[in-house]
Amino acid sequence: MGFKKMKTNLTFTDLSLFSSIEKNRAIKRMEQINNIVNWSKIDDLIMRDYPVGKSAAGNDAYPPLILMKCLLIQQWFKIDSDSELETQINDRISFKKFLGLSFDDPAPDHSTFSRFRGRLPKETMRMINHELLSQFASKGLTINEGIAIDARLIQSASHPISTEKLKEERQKRQTPEGKRDKKGNPLKFSRDLESDWTVKNDKPHYGLKEHASVDTRYGFVLATEITPASHHDSPYLPLCVAGSCHTTEPIKKVYADKGYFGEPIRGFLSLNKIADGIMRKATTGTELTEYEIDRNKSISKVRYIVEQYFGLSHLHNNAFKARFPRLIKNARDAMFRQMAFNLLRGIRVVPA
Repeated sequence: MGFKKMKTNLTFTDLSLFSSIEKNRAIKRMEQINNIVNWSKIDDLIMRDYPVGKSAAGNDAYPPLILMKCLLIQQWFKIDSDSELETQINDRISFKKFLGLSFDDPAPDHSTFSRFRGRLPKETMRMINHELLSQFASKGLTINEGIAIDARLIQSASHPISTEKLKEERQKRQTPEGKRDKKGNPLKFSRDLESDWTVKNDKPHYGLKEHASVDTRYGFVLATEITPASHHDSPYLPLCVAGSCHTTEPIKKVYADKGYFGEPIRGFLSLNKIADGIMRKATTGTELTEYEIDRNKSISKVRYIVEQYFGLSHLHNNAFKARFPRLIKNARDAMFRQMAFNLLRGIRVVPA
């Protein structure tokens, strides 16, 4: 099995739609994205460990780069389901143009998108996002000198259950019977058992948590990690810092709110010669000085950039709720969201 050969000759339909294409804003925006990205390098990364298309037997598969672009479209245009994504691609000129499909080429089947997600390793997505940011840096942008780190809660894709019931379900899932449905077939759909409970602002929450770091100059998302909701924020700051190193230039300063305050974080930053931009908080028997209060205010004016990313993805990508019942799938989804967000940010700041 190889990959499908995409048509390069213009059809009559293509030619007849030229006049409307020239005025299509979505096409212009996606052409801008194509102009700032070297897709061949990203394609090479996808193909490095991609298990499809290397056999002579079977039907031809869609090139994985096209499938990746389909999932980027899904993020940009807030398309909730894979079946709706298939419909939209078949219906919209701009999507076909961005994907390099002729207007009489059918979109990939919705099940193809799901299989593609499952075949793309998490580490490959990390390398793709690293490659994209490295390309932007090579065009003259100074990325990751300063980074802002924060975390937000995400609703589970499943209805909440009690801690006791959650424990029972997890134990059952480890047994042979728990991995099969009522007919004895392997489970295809199951509830989310990787989410858990936490309390924020005196309100209980069942779900996950996204830890993210954002470049303070241009607002690029540099790293994102998904964990169960009960995991504390501060242990993930070093991981986010490590994931934010996309250029040869060192990270100079890390900004974060009071939730990251403490000796372990200060020690990590000092050891790595990174300036401390962590907001201070009052401790037992000790109030904040006027200097510390003013310092916190100045830090908040910089670290807002990560909250801006959370707000925009909450509004445009429904990122406040997990799309899948498994943590690994939600982690990959967050990385697709990171890539989609950075591409839109890139057309605003990357030199033409």
